[in-house]
Amino acid sequence: MLSSVVAKRLVTGLCQGALRPAVSGLVSSRGYRGDAPDDTRGDLIEIPLPPWEEKPDESIDIKRRRLVYESRKRGMLENCILLSLFAKRYLNTMSEIQLRQYDRLINEPSNDWDIYYWATEAQPTPDVYQGEVMDMLKEFTKNRNHEQRLDAPNLEYLDKECQ
Repeated sequence: MLSSVVAKRLVTGLCQGALRPAVSGLVSSRGYRGDAPDDTRGDLIEIPLPPWEEKPDESIDIKRRRLVYESRKRGMLENCILLSLFAKRYLNTMSEIQLRQYDRLINEPSNDWDIYYWATEAQPTPDVYQGEVMDMLKEFTKNRNHEQRLDAPNLEYLDKECQ
């Protein structure tokens, strides 16, 4: 019995040793692109985004509805939740100036992480986005009432406000 166990280990070890050189030749030693210090990032593609344009002829009602949608459909889940709950609480009471500020804030920056970092105060907010609405968003983000914010709100509240 002992000899069969020893024989099995010996055969297994020989087989694995024979496969190692073949397998190691298939695996890249660099990992993913960008690991090496000499990476020039020449393989990155920058996709130009169209510039944000304010919609001056848009009615207040249409602007609010568009901003509700744009608050919910973000590039990252954290902003979907944060901005949709913020919109639910404040959008219907915002003045026209505040709506323009909010529209610019959520639509002009091309990186959702920037908005998130500004709202959570992890990074300073650029002067162009600093204002009353950003202050409201920063305060809302602090969640002083410890509300459970795990998901975007249902859209049923829109129907109730229209009645």
